[in-house]
Amino acid sequence: MANMLEHRGGTDSAAVPLPETGERVPAISWPIVGLLGLGIGTFGVSTWAALTGALPGIATIALSAASIFVLFTVLHDASHYSISTHRWVNVAFGRLAMFFVSPLISFKSFSFIHISHHRNTNDGDSDPDHFISASPRWQLLFRFPAMDLPYIGFLLRNIKRRPRGEVIETFGLVTFAVACIVGATMAGHLWTLAVIYLIPERVAMFILAWWFDWLPHHDLPDTQRENRYRATRNRVGGEWILTPLLLSQNYHLVHHLHPSIPFYRYVAAWRKNEQAYLDRDAALITAFGKELDAGSYDEWKRLNGQLASLLPVRVPAGSTATRATAHTIPVAEVRRLTADSVELTLDVPVDLRDQFAFRPGQHITVRHTADGEQIRRNYSLCTSAASGDVAIAVRRVAGGAFSNYAVESLSAGDSLEVMTPTGNFGPQLDALARDHIVAVAGGSGITPILSIVRTTMEIQTETRCTLFYGNRTADTTMFVDELRDLEYRYADRLSVVHIRSAEQNHPAALQGRINIDLITRLLRDDLASVDSWFLCGPAEMTTALYGSLIEQGVPDDRVNIELFHGVQRSSEPDGCTAATATVTLSGIDHEVEVAPGDSILEASLRGGLDAPYACLGGACGTCTAKVVAGTTTMDQNFALDKGRVEAGYVLTCQARPTSPSLAVDYD
Repeated sequence: MANMLEHRGGTDSAAVPLPETGERVPAISWPIVGLLGLGIGTFGVSTWAALTGALPGIATIALSAASIFVLFTVLHDASHYSISTHRWVNVAFGRLAMFFVSPLISFKSFSFIHISHHRNTNDGDSDPDHFISASPRWQLLFRFPAMDLPYIGFLLRNIKRRPRGEVIETFGLVTFAVACIVGATMAGHLWTLAVIYLIPERVAMFILAWWFDWLPHHDLPDTQRENRYRATRNRVGGEWILTPLLLSQNYHLVHHLHPSIPFYRYVAAWRKNEQAYLDRDAALITAFGKELDAGSYDEWKRLNGQLASLLPVRVPAGSTATRATAHTIPVAEVRRLTADSVELTLDVPVDLRDQFAFRPGQHITVRHTADGEQIRRNYSLCTSAASGDVAIAVRRVAGGAFSNYAVESLSAGDSLEVMTPTGNFGPQLDALARDHIVAVAGGSGITPILSIVRTTMEIQTETRCTLFYGNRTADTTMFVDELRDLEYRYADRLSVVHIRSAEQNHPAALQGRINIDLITRLLRDDLASVDSWFLCGPAEMTTALYGSLIEQGVPDDRVNIELFHGVQRSSEPDGCTAATATVTLSGIDHEVEVAPGDSILEASLRGGLDAPYACLGGACGTCTAKVVAGTTTMDQNFALDKGRVEAGYVLTCQARPTSPSLAVDYD
């Protein structure tokens, strides 16, 4: 149940949902392309002017400083991966811009530091920008041009946590920068280098510290965790001049609430969501420094602005298919994740998209013929349920007929026979929820967890999530880049903790296998205070954690587990009987005879029915049907929640009759 959000205004800010902004990361951000060209072109002109004496030194310094200031926005958007949906484009733009802004740290290091600012805004030493935003006014003139010093210090304090390649790149850049200065000094060209770069870089740093750090954050006591609507502010009014002059950072609050929105869409996002922000007492100030609350903003707006519309939140509805049905679907893309795993994106035809819509945590069944025998394998969907994309991840299993084929031979353009989504592992999405969810994944168990995290962060804009992800090494970790991008995008609400069992260079506190002791030690909240738990991974890990959480007092209905494989029953349970069963499938009733101890699914398949199924072990839920007459017993159930069982639903691969007549409905 969503908790109520208290704030300074005394009004219930959770009563109005924060709506979908309608803004998406573009395939390519052309305004950023323009800024990159403008910045580098201007720097080139100023360099030429400095070398030829075509302009006074003060003019070349101003031009170079302006170009570095512009290139910071390129770097800033790249660090939030909002330049392009292609990750490598953001990295390429970020590295190029970083070289001009400050060649003392790498782009990846800057991204880490900047995301730490988002996650810990105004929180003392945990916020690298607090050096500027909390500065006494008499020190501002000295701190503004030195804003990169706390960044370097922050990086050094966390150097052991950073990837080796990132550290090497930073060290190489520092070495290059020092070599350039030493070389210019020895050659007698230090002043030329100072005019072209060293002085303009300090001037640009001064302006960036003033406009990007101090103006949005000064004198705001709330941290991002305490109240993210008042950890930074919007500066309203004068948008016609402030927006192009500050490159949209006058609406810095929108950026902190929606970090992945491209810079040039901040104002539009505010106008679409205005009332929702006001209901949460967002921090506002006029262009001339007057603080506004919701009431005074309305009056100011009446005189100076216009009302804007409010967009509704769209919660994914799930598949329209009444049961799992098979379709032949082309493969749009096969993307390598690790040496032994791939992501398969399906090109679902337009007329089937409603049937392949899904809820986060659901899976699809792949039917594959190998050596003349049809096999069925379940794979969880790993994309956001709100994205419209349908993709699964497949990790090679020793002797796996389909997994080996997918990893070694499958390519874009091939087709797969897949069934519509099923399963009940996932949250009940509520746009008003202000929950804390904890997800625990081991190995390929990340696939449904990734979908849950992606969807929940997008839909439930007040919810925060902690993800514990266990793997042997970084090289065997699936979706490592995607998880890093999500952390950058939802910096103040999402924390991903990587646990490694066979990587010596990993921090000692994060080495080993995931268990309840490790989670208790690392989790900042009490176990029982977590609103929802989602566990998926090896059966031993998942079941052990489930039992430990229940023992620690976590209510059973808050703990959700997903097993990729059930356990085949070894003996016939008591109370079973032979029965005549009426099975409804695709609107047609079929009569089948169920032998003593047989499951309803076994009898249905033996009777020639194309009943849906996959794992045969009670784990996937593909074979779910409703008992409409008679009684049954299930040997085991890892897929249906208590409510669905009480409503009469069973896993037909596990359900056997306990009455002589029976009727079940797959539809």
